[in-house]
Amino acid sequence: MLEAVIFDLDGTLVDTPKVIVATALEALRGRPRAMPEPQAIRATIGLPLTVAFSGLLGLPEGSAEVDEVVQEYRRLWRANVIPRSAELLYPGVAEGLQVLRDLGLRLAVATSKVQSGAVAQLEAAGIAKHFEVIAGYDSVERPKPDPQMALHVLERLAAAPQRSVVVGDTTHDLLMAHGAGLRAVAVTYGAHDEATLRTESPEWLADDFAEVVRLLLGLAKR
Repeated sequence: MLEAVIFDLDGTLVDTPKVIVATALEALRGRPRAMPEPQAIRATIGLPLTVAFSGLLGLPEGSAEVDEVVQEYRRLWRANVIPRSAELLYPGVAEGLQVLRDLGLRLAVATSKVQSGAVAQLEAAGIAKHFEVIAGYDSVERPKPDPQMALHVLERLAAAPQRSVVVGDTTHDLLMAHGAGLRAVAVTYGAHDEATLRTESPEWLADDFAEVVRLLLGLAKR
């Protein structure tokens, strides 16, 4: 039986992987370091920005340069991406979430975005109303791929891991899910390709959001 679903945000509900790469490149422009390849940036999707830019720049997370790039990235995102959130929703997301809610499933978001940014993006996309819990990386001490965020959401929902599922587009989501004792649906249309996702043995794969909804409906009716 299924009672709760924890969704990732970027690359799962909103079509932002390319936008993330473009925004990161813009935030890094003009720095005296070699620009990372777009694929290297894409591989960091699903990690907190401080972790991502620390790795891309080869600098400690707490360094001034990493902080500057993170702040510039967030400024660009608020200005250029948040206003487009509704049009960036993957096909079927708004309708699919409503179907799941109507069935009585309890929905949450667990994202590596900062909490305030996640709420702003979901509100701008018009889907925040569907989620009982929205957890950003600053909601916990140890964000994805650590299981702490999933456990935090389950505690807030008062839901059991064996009756809950994570839906995400990266191996970070899958590691979080399995570490917390949850099953996972890996979506193949986001940041990580199917071969990469299969390395963490997701219980299900879905090629579009309609397939996600079908899988979840099937689990809910068992």
